[in-house]
Amino acid sequence: MAARRSGLTHLDAANRPTMVDVSDKTATRREARAEAKVLLPAAVARALTQTGHRTKKGPVFDTAIIAGVLAAKRTHELIPFCHPLPLSSVKIAVETCRGGLRITCDVAVTHVTGVEMEALTGAAVAALTIYDMCKALSHEIEVGAIRLLAKSGGKRNYRRNKAK
Repeated sequence: MAARRSGLTHLDAANRPTMVDVSDKTATRREARAEAKVLLPAAVARALTQTGHRTKKGPVFDTAIIAGVLAAKRTHELIPFCHPLPLSSVKIAVETCRGGLRITCDVAVTHVTGVEMEALTGAAVAALTIYDMCKALSHEIEVGAIRLLAKSGGKRNYRRNKAK
């Protein structure tokens, strides 16, 4: 088999998309943390505070947490080259921050491949759930930055520089 020319892991020697073969890798504990931001107009933020984070659709934060956990567990069904993983932990947190909300998703597994995509998917779907539950209040809500904050347990650990 010819060497990959592109250096991308999800392309084979003929530059066709492929799932990475992880069968020779060693299982280790792998963790990842991702975040998503939801930017809220001031009137929406006030309305959520006044109602205890509820809308006509129900409890916004609780529903977002449940949706994020479900999404992290089903990432392999949404992202074509993700391996199905038996996640040992998924934790979603929603907190108010300047301009809106910050969602974090922490995921852990003991397996042969990492959980960055599961953490990113969990944070993203939690953010989209908040948008869905609050869109009757305003369509000016924005889902902002979705990014990996940290990962550990594989070949390379990663921690985002806090200055960004």
